[in-house]
Amino acid sequence: MLEVFLYWTAVSLVMWGAVSFPARPLRLGTRLGPVFVSVPHQTVSLTGAQTLCPRRQRIGNFKTEPPSLFRGRGDHPKQGRIKKRIEAEDVMINIGKGATVPEPPAGHKWKTVQHDNKVTWLASWSENIQGQIKYVMLNPTSRLKGEKDWAKYETARKLKDIVEKIREQYRADWKSKEMKVRQRAVAVYFIDILALRAGNEKDADESADTVGCCSLRVEHLTLHEEMDGKEHVVEFDFLGKDSIRYYNRMSVEKQVFKNIGLFMKDKVPGDDLFDRLTTATLNKHLSELMEGLTAKVFRTFNASKTLQDQLDELTEEDDTTPAKLLSYNRANRAVAILCNHQRAPPKTFDQQMSNLQEKIQAKEDAIAECRDEIKALRREVKTSKDAKSTKKLDSKKKQLLKLEEQLHKLELQATDKQENKEIALGTSKLNYLDPRISVAWCKKWGVGVEKVYNKSQREKFAWAIDMADEDFVF
Repeated sequence: MLEVFLYWTAVSLVMWGAVSFPARPLRLGTRLGPVFVSVPHQTVSLTGAQTLCPRRQRIGNFKTEPPSLFRGRGDHPKQGRIKKRIEAEDVMINIGKGATVPEPPAGHKWKTVQHDNKVTWLASWSENIQGQIKYVMLNPTSRLKGEKDWAKYETARKLKDIVEKIREQYRADWKSKEMKVRQRAVAVYFIDILALRAGNEKDADESADTVGCCSLRVEHLTLHEEMDGKEHVVEFDFLGKDSIRYYNRMSVEKQVFKNIGLFMKDKVPGDDLFDRLTTATLNKHLSELMEGLTAKVFRTFNASKTLQDQLDELTEEDDTTPAKLLSYNRANRAVAILCNHQRAPPKTFDQQMSNLQEKIQAKEDAIAECRDEIKALRREVKTSKDAKSTKKLDSKKKQLLKLEEQLHKLELQATDKQENKEIALGTSKLNYLDPRISVAWCKKWGVGVEKVYNKSQREKFAWAIDMADEDFVF
């Protein structure tokens, strides 16, 4: 029975060498320390030759999922089906040539053992519900993952240099004589301005009814000539990734409004809005505009730029550290709203807020009591002019300042918690925001990086912490 199949290793990763595994497999739930592979470090000499030296790197998730009922996101049509146990016969192992093949569980054999140096996964298998391929990869804190993250954000920064040119082009294409060009131009506009995902084609009977930009249907948009004092308003309402509802009302440019009306003409609610556009043709067009450009690069660019702009706007030099952190979270929240990163309010939210309000009330009572004591001490000093009373008065004043600072911190904490009630900040922080922006902000304003990133996040973004100084701008 295959439960876990990646363990301690000590040779090199498939990309330049080999990955090897100990002969004895571990059972599900076995407790062990961090799991490592040894990955060669790549250096380049003046002649262009490459020298490799082994570096131990952490492995990410190394356990297969046990048999269970499939839940899925939202109202998934495959809800309740049984996930089968993953056996060794389902698993592909990816190791270096000449490496010792890990021993499968007794009575079993691996599906295949390969030596592909163009990928970074160490093992893979397909789950039986949706046919998705699952991988064992390197840990996010590994060097190779860090290099990949750096490359991702650098690609987004390159977009900054040509984004205005791209915008000029899609605005010109709104008036194209070809309907497919018009549809493509409006789709790119949505991806740019609204940070929508491209959306993939899928079997409606086999998957949840979630959509992206290219798979929007007529029923997902409502046009308003005027709404809330704004002209040319488009109302979006659909289920996005993970069945999270996307609802937005946006005033668009007049030509976009006219084009959407044209795309919807003579169609029923279930028809595709962009009936002459596919994800493949959109991605091909984007890659022609800039090497490596995808809808996700647009999301990363707009998310990181929004964070940079919001931090510049909200952060005040004279603010306390808690106030600066509130500004940081508000900037992060603006990104999460842009990317539609929502969550259900925590079950304990009301109780947490109640406890926080009790602490605030207790602190206000303590401040009121301290002020009364200061008034009494002032009268005492005025009448007796006693040095002991003066010293006691000074001590009480310091205590009052400390209590007021603590109250201010609690009030900021309550505001932050309330504003984050239905917003998930973690997804954008880990996947869409260039960490160098946050690191530079921390260094510029004297805020500890540990206030923004926890320990595992600091390990993941160690490259950014080392690289970025206070002058870095996305």
